[in-house]
Amino acid sequence: MPRQYKYLYGPVPSRRLGRSLGIDIVPLKVCTLDCVYCQLGRSSEKTTLRREYVPIDAVIEELAEKISSGLDADFITIAGSGEPTLNSGLGRLLKTASDITDIPLTVLTNGTLFYREDVRADCAQADVVMPSLDAGDEPTFHRINRPHRDISIEKLVSGLCAFREEFAGRIWLEVFLVDGMNTDTEQVAKIKGLIERIRPDKIHLNTAVRPTADANVKKVAIEKLNAIAAELG
Repeated sequence: MPRQYKYLYGPVPSRRLGRSLGIDIVPLKVCTLDCVYCQLGRSSEKTTLRREYVPIDAVIEELAEKISSGLDADFITIAGSGEPTLNSGLGRLLKTASDITDIPLTVLTNGTLFYREDVRADCAQADVVMPSLDAGDEPTFHRINRPHRDISIEKLVSGLCAFREEFAGRIWLEVFLVDGMNTDTEQVAKIKGLIERIRPDKIHLNTAVRPTADANVKKVAIEKLNAIAAELG
């Protein structure tokens, strides 16, 4: 019978990362946001408190075992059920992973804690960081992402700008589009302005393809996605 891991999943096929081994380092829906489009449902705990939500030593033990058994993956991705930068052991996990494998390391994050120097230092040990930006202004940010009271869109953007200055790796920014919420010309222009400040290496546009936390979230048609991609340049 195959070994059952508690913190690892996959490798699974990923549209952006090929074969990706996932590592889950926070409990289900412990997050800084409560996004309307989240496929995992509503946040169970909305927080900005960093602590070791799951034991990083146990995660490292599983990862080392998986690698030693002959891991075939294009990326190792720290992501999962909540916001991974909330785990204070993230830096130690990335450092150890880079010591024991040459497989590129990715952090899939909503980007909200990058105003913190310790979070930026932790994530700087990855090869690719994949943050999110779903709004061009504060009202739309609150409508779509429903942030913790300590998080503002300016905090998010200025944190990612600081990270861009410090990080030698690649930033792939995801913009999740919800029809009627962040898809009009004015909102797309505002998002474009923030993207120009952040200066990511790539922009990925996404929309609802799985069930969402709020039932009224509308998928954006491919023609409209292509038009917005053209607007963003």
